[in-house]
Amino acid sequence: MKKEIVINSTANEHRIAILEDGKLAELFVETPGKERMVGDIYFGKIAKVMPGIRAAFIDIGLQQDAFLHFSDVGSSLSEYNALFDDEDDDEEESPASESAPPATEGGVVAPPQTVTAPHQHESRRGGPHNGGSERSARDVNLQKGQEIIVQITKEPVGKKGVRVTSEISLPGRFLVLLPFDGKVGVSKKLTDFKEKRRLRKVVRSILPAGFGAIIRTVAEGKEDSLIRQDLEELIRVWSNIQKAVKAEKPPALVYKDMTTTSSVIRDLFGDRVERVAVDDRKLFKEIKAYVQWMSPDMLDRLEHYKGKEPIFDKYGVEKDIQTLMSKKVWLKSGGYIFLEKTEAMTVIDVNSGRYAAKKEQELNSLRTDLEASREITRQLRLRDIGGIIVIDFIDLDDEKNRKKVYDEVKKELKRDRAKATVLPMTEFGLMQITRQRIRQNVQMSFSDACPTCGGTGMVQSKTTTLNQIERWIKRFKSESREFRLQLKVNPNTGSYLTQGTISRLTKIMFKFFVKVKVVPDQTMAMDEFRFISVKQDKDITEQYRL
Repeated sequence: MKKEIVINSTANEHRIAILEDGKLAELFVETPGKERMVGDIYFGKIAKVMPGIRAAFIDIGLQQDAFLHFSDVGSSLSEYNALFDDEDDDEEESPASESAPPATEGGVVAPPQTVTAPHQHESRRGGPHNGGSERSARDVNLQKGQEIIVQITKEPVGKKGVRVTSEISLPGRFLVLLPFDGKVGVSKKLTDFKEKRRLRKVVRSILPAGFGAIIRTVAEGKEDSLIRQDLEELIRVWSNIQKAVKAEKPPALVYKDMTTTSSVIRDLFGDRVERVAVDDRKLFKEIKAYVQWMSPDMLDRLEHYKGKEPIFDKYGVEKDIQTLMSKKVWLKSGGYIFLEKTEAMTVIDVNSGRYAAKKEQELNSLRTDLEASREITRQLRLRDIGGIIVIDFIDLDDEKNRKKVYDEVKKELKRDRAKATVLPMTEFGLMQITRQRIRQNVQMSFSDACPTCGGTGMVQSKTTTLNQIERWIKRFKSESREFRLQLKVNPNTGSYLTQGTISRLTKIMFKFFVKVKVVPDQTMAMDEFRFISVKQDKDITEQYRL
């Protein structure tokens, strides 16, 4: 599989596209107002402990308190407590993302890999890790007002704040440094026993007592000096975090992870990537400096794109991005998939889009479902859809055919760096998937909620607004002797109320013996209205609203 990374940079936005066989597979967008937060480390204070949901809320200085589940609290909190003392402490860390090299000047970085480190550790103050979601407040020993170091593992989604863990990890290019863990793990993708032993030996030779580490897949075949250099840099970063914790008062940000661009290069620029094309000269120099330091043998894969045609047009990325804003995605067979996001889950419907002869119906349905499987898994990655996903495939009568669709989905999800769980297709053609959610859906980077519909995609009908106005006037007349009012509404609503020889509003005025003057206001929503008392010269809308 041919893999490429294409980076488009402007003054206000960085867009990073991951291409697989020339087709857009993943997209990362970084704008000044929506920087990546996963991997950031905060020195916070426990605002609330809620045993009923086995979680605590941590004040880390953001608009919403961070969510810390008891299962994300490490077991050696007492060791973290040493950071608050005046004595010198050993430098240590825990696992949260994957690996993170020092950013070059200007900070070239990429999104952390979604594969969670295999070793879970501890938070700052609490008891042993009893494991799993059944841990109680007594087990983790969390108390309101307690100071704690946490690392963001999931960005805010909708009204939910960030999710954090007390098991800190610092990702580097070849390693993930784990404080207070003491174990040296190796990526499961490394299968050569001799190479695993060599890497463990190199890491253990310079790993301070009490520290743990995870050796990443990209470390395979790398020189001892590069491994040592990466580890020493991570230890230096942890030392700076310790100093910041002792100097700061919570809430405070004590470590900012790399930018999205830099982390993509760190985590995804491996042997399978044939080309990295960048259209910005400054960013190209930053990436080149980093690669020169970490993997000089891969310098020939870097390309500074200087063509007149926009880089995303050149690689065919721009067309794929346009589909991100559409709920409907067409398939080559003529069918299509329809994606609908709800508060609880994402629902995907598969449609054949054309009539098929009955005797070929099962075969055509299978072909469409298999093609849809490939496109759906691609869209999950491309849009970064997380949480619960329910897919309504075209009904298949043959159990073997349903199994084929299930196997196809599982096979395609192996390309996904996010963790996903798939259940077999039911008799009703439904398949359930849960996919790891780390950041907001990529569509959120390109859009804001509609100020008129509030993001629902629908607005209240004019008839409903008219009925609400009539009910308001009825309540007003039952309690007041005034009869002159001004009505502020959106111009479109105003036209609906006043059109015709005997308008809808005129009928209401005759019915309740009241005079209403419509005042168009472009700033008001379609379903909004405000009543002004002419006599009192003030807004009285809320006074007579239910």
